[in-house]
Amino acid sequence: MSPRALIAGTGGYLPALVLDNDSLAARHGLDTSDAWIRERTGIRQRHLAAPGEKASDMGAAAARAALEQAGLDTSAVDGIIVATATPDAPFPSTAARVQALLGVSRGFAFDLAAACTGFVYALSVADAMIRAGQARCVLVIGAEVFSRILDWTDRGTCVLFGDGAGAVVLRAAEESEAGRGVLSCHLHADGRHGDILQVEGGLLRMAGREVFRHAVSKLASVVDEALAANGLAKSDVAWLVPHQANQRIIDAMGRKLGLPPERVVVAVDRHANTSAASIPLALAEATRDGRIARGDLVLMEGIGGGLTWGAALARF
Repeated sequence: MSPRALIAGTGGYLPALVLDNDSLAARHGLDTSDAWIRERTGIRQRHLAAPGEKASDMGAAAARAALEQAGLDTSAVDGIIVATATPDAPFPSTAARVQALLGVSRGFAFDLAAACTGFVYALSVADAMIRAGQARCVLVIGAEVFSRILDWTDRGTCVLFGDGAGAVVLRAAEESEAGRGVLSCHLHADGRHGDILQVEGGLLRMAGREVFRHAVSKLASVVDEALAANGLAKSDVAWLVPHQANQRIIDAMGRKLGLPPERVVVAVDRHANTSAASIPLALAEATRDGRIARGDLVLMEGIGGGLTWGAALARF
């Protein structure tokens, strides 16, 4: 029987610079306010990378924390997958640079581009590789420096995003850990809608209302798909760890599942939208503070440019 992939450790990293809404508006001369941003997004602050701080730096820091929690050192790592829309460079891959920073000298390393759905996509790839016996331990990282691709004159987009990285250690489960691990991942894309959320001329452009409309319907559908594939009911879900794009979307998904707010992991207010890093950052926070405990069924979902969207179910 193929081994199930277990989330053995989580880790996160946020840059030191914290910018609240009023400071952001003053810094860039934006016609906006803390009240305007909070009402529409739920965001009150974000972290921004320091000059010279790269996705690989943040990804490596998050990975070290995840390995420490898992009780593993770098010699156990068979491969590294970095989900990012803001790589250090076209090549070498950000994953290869993370590999070097960690001192890993074997196995594979590659990047995956699926924007805000990137972590779910990367988790799915790593899960499949472990099930196929191609690896026993994979670092799955989401790392983003969105501050480098924002138009700071566009209040409709620049207030939404932040920088950071999150990571999980995915390893083959032992016989004694039966029942735990990634149950399934469900991935989708529709390139016909790629122009509503894209990078054009080096800067992020977004049709916010269109993205919101697609988010609510497509996330609801993929959540139903994931539950049905495993013969589970909404009431079986202990925790929702959603992509941290907008508080309104997060609230809508919580209602869809019938989960009380205290069972939905929210970090958007403090992190803003960190794209591929948002789910693993929120996951790391909720596992480290004890909210997510062994045996809990956790649902992760996200939607991003492409359009891409997906969901993953895991038993901790």
